[in-house]
Amino acid sequence: MSNQHLIHLKTKLDSRNYERLAAIDNEALHAFVADAIELCTPDSVWVCTDSPEDMQHTREMAIKLGEERPLKIPGHTIHFDGMEDQGRDREVTRYLVPKGESLSAALNQIEREEGLAEVRGLLKGAMKGRTMIVRFMTLGPNHSDFSIPCVECTDSFYVSHALDLLYRLGYEEFKRLGPKAHFFATLHSSGKVDERMISVEHDKKRIYIDHTTDTVYSVNTQYAGNTVGLKKLALRLTIRKADREGWLAEHMFLMGVHGKGGRKTYFAGAFPSACGKTSTAMLPGELILGDDIAYFRAVNGRCMAANAESGIFGIIQNVTAKDDPAIWDVLNKPGEVIFSNVLVKDGKPYWLGMGVDTPDDGENFSGEWYKGKKDESGAEIPLAHKNARYAVALHALENCDPELENPAGVELGGIMYGGRDPKAYVPCQQAFDWEHGIVAYGASLETETTFATIGKEGVPEINLMSIQDFVSIPLGKYVQNNLEFGKKLTRVPFVFGVNYFLRDKEGRFVNGVRDKHVWVKWMEQRVHGEVGCVKTPTGCIPCFEDLVRLFKQVLNKEYTKQDYVNQFTIRVQENLAKLDRVEKFFKENVTDIPQALFRVWANQRARLLAAEKEFGSYISPECFPAG
Repeated sequence: MSNQHLIHLKTKLDSRNYERLAAIDNEALHAFVADAIELCTPDSVWVCTDSPEDMQHTREMAIKLGEERPLKIPGHTIHFDGMEDQGRDREVTRYLVPKGESLSAALNQIEREEGLAEVRGLLKGAMKGRTMIVRFMTLGPNHSDFSIPCVECTDSFYVSHALDLLYRLGYEEFKRLGPKAHFFATLHSSGKVDERMISVEHDKKRIYIDHTTDTVYSVNTQYAGNTVGLKKLALRLTIRKADREGWLAEHMFLMGVHGKGGRKTYFAGAFPSACGKTSTAMLPGELILGDDIAYFRAVNGRCMAANAESGIFGIIQNVTAKDDPAIWDVLNKPGEVIFSNVLVKDGKPYWLGMGVDTPDDGENFSGEWYKGKKDESGAEIPLAHKNARYAVALHALENCDPELENPAGVELGGIMYGGRDPKAYVPCQQAFDWEHGIVAYGASLETETTFATIGKEGVPEINLMSIQDFVSIPLGKYVQNNLEFGKKLTRVPFVFGVNYFLRDKEGRFVNGVRDKHVWVKWMEQRVHGEVGCVKTPTGCIPCFEDLVRLFKQVLNKEYTKQDYVNQFTIRVQENLAKLDRVEKFFKENVTDIPQALFRVWANQRARLLAAEKEFGSYISPECFPAG
């Protein structure tokens, strides 16, 4: 046997688990696992295959160890993260960058050797007294050009269980690919935990990404966004892979929208967390293909897309039976669901904004909870966290698209970029062309910060393509890649900008919660040339007559001229201020800015100023001609 790592592993694993690992002919994999064992010193190692028995074992162990607890409905469990571990932690999530190199100033980074020494120091001996679980999964459908093999070593059976719900099983894929499996790797430990199995050393939480070896290190955290390595952590690695190979990895949902004559049109959408992403992807009557991460490839001039995942790790706040019937259904019937950071009382989960009466006491992320309970700073603790989540496999949803596992992917008809913009952009508009859409809606995407990211809420910030936190190449290069991708296509997807959070002068939302379904139906008809538009300085908006028809058809709701004016008035000064903020951000944070951005911004500024000169600062949509 020439594989020294495998020889070493034989001394660390029992015969059954050694044979499982040795069945995969991949020396780099054996080296990663051997290093993880040597560093973390677990008491035992369990290598998980794709068998139903192994899936059942990981569920049972998560409950036996107390990382999850069963709820009243069969298959449902609850997991709690600590008070200081309730979202993606920007401050301690860093790229490991070799000395002499740097990424964009907007990206959090640390010199590679320094960072490795720190995070590996925290992981040293972290699994003493525990089992190391070795998991094999894939990003994208198996047997596909979209597929990326991944391995994760963790001491959390909750993490292992979440992987089962969110990703495709990959043990057999690793065996099939053998030495051809160029994989992403994650090493995670919960670190020290308390009696509730919650990580307690949050001051030593670190999530470091080594893009030179396609490896993620995560320690002293349990929140899935920081620990399930295939999620946003692997997205950072995928972006670099896509950059090298000429395709795109995007923070986008995928959905199928029904149209005339039984057709189905596929859309992708980039929305920062808590900006309407999952609720759009899960619109009643439509089909969901994915809610978070999508891969795009140009194939014979068409934009083909696939979901990197096969499950949903969704925000549960404001999920109601009326507005989210498909999600509500799966959260209230038997089947595998992991709830996290909601309130539990008598075996039932409760969350914020669920539209039913909720208890005044129970257990939540803070421990035993009662109404009026305060944290150390004196702030009242809500019954559930705003970023409370549910994890569920997509195939459990009645509206799951049957093309989920299609190795060829699906052809995109349109792309949406949506932010949380209270002042400027109208609820729905179409770009003039691919370049205008990528720059004016994608690269210029602005949103208020929300509870999904640790830090202050309600602060306006640029969130380029809703992927800014995850981009591991220069931001200017990322935008350029998107611009160049469009040139590879002969059937170019339409690009739309949406904004469900526009407010009037009194601070009231101009959109209803369910109005988004009308905007999506309008977009579907635009793709097929069945409705016209009105051309404004910032894009093409719907015609009033089409919205009257669509609101009646989709929502059985009367739509008035006053609604139209409130929603689609062009606010010139607010849009100019938005352009100023975007340009300032790029000049301060981005090197090698593609010249197309300055051209698109300048043209948009000129159109806004010309319109203001003719019509004033607040321009009714009725002032603009139909396109």
